Amino acid sequence: MSGRILFLGGNGMIGSAAAREAVAQGAELTIITRSAPRRPVPDGVRLLTGDVRDPAALAGLLGDERWDAVVNWVAFTPADLDGHVEYFGDRTGQYVFISTCSVFGRPIPLLPITESSPRRQPVFGYARDKIACELLLEQAHRESGFPLTIVRPFHTYDETTVPLLSGWTAVERMRAGEPVVVHGDGTSLWTLMHSADFARAFVPLLGEGHAIGESVNVVSGDVLTWDQIHLELARAAGVREPLLVHRSSESIAEEIPGWREVLEHDFRHTMLFDTTKLQRLVPGFAPRVSFAEGARRVVRHHDAHDGARGVDAELGAAFDRLSARVAAEPDRSQVV
Repeated sequence: MSGRILFLGGNGMIGSAAAREAVAQGAELTIITRSAPRRPVPDGVRLLTGDVRDPAALAGLLGDERWDAVVNWVAFTPADLDGHVEYFGDRTGQYVFISTCSVFGRPIPLLPITESSPRRQPVFGYARDKIACELLLEQAHRESGFPLTIVRPFHTYDETTVPLLSGWTAVERMRAGEPVVVHGDGTSLWTLMHSADFARAFVPLLGEGHAIGESVNVVSGDVLTWDQIHLELARAAGVREPLLVHRSSESIAEEIPGWREVLEHDFRHTMLFDTTKLQRLVPGFAPRVSFAEGARRVVRHHDAHDGARGVDAELGAAFDRLSARVAAEPDRSQVV
């Protein structure tokens, strides 16, 4: 797109990918970050430093500038949106709130998930707060015409990120012939999207009048079981027959308490999405990076950067204990 775009935050993984895509498509992009960017900023981007959660600071930085689209990447609670409706209401043609598909209640009552699937998350704090943000902004759209678009990514990754809770530790254990624990029986379905594909789907939504007042799930059609995700990473790492051991989410949480919330209220559930609305708003969009290719990129990057190949010894010990419990319980499944 060509136009004046403002990113509030957006120097993380998917924001950086979106910035590159926006600039490549001719946008005049300004990014405001609170500290020095963690990732490279594309040439030609206007970079400002300030607290986007402070309306007075925003006014001092931007004055009465006007934008075709403003994208808020860093609002996680309603307090983070204080003053935004008033300040941006007549200064932008579109205000894009980056939410998450984790807002949808688990278990999903009807698959596939659409933008109108029920939102409910009483436990998982990150998603619960995103729902509250959505509701606040939707009320502003209904009452005053605030030009809102809600965009919901799901599980997005790039070469710097191993899309497993166990991270690179799992890859190293597979290479060493050591067991890696997978929650459930490994057959629940999950959706992954490379950040470059997210950016190609997302940027055309900026300045798109048909997206005003809409929520859009920006997700891939690349659907995999959790076993398949592990197996693709193993193949990329040169391992033909990784040892995958299955345990219930509850059993894993006993050994790794920090995983309890995300496993019990997120990863354990099958997540399939209907992409009809995305296809209607971005005609012809199709992901280009399969997970097989994405896994190869992940492994190449980590193999090339010593600092990226961290291994969590405590996590490895927990996997060993869980595997020993499987061996002691013959009615539990162990898959090679």
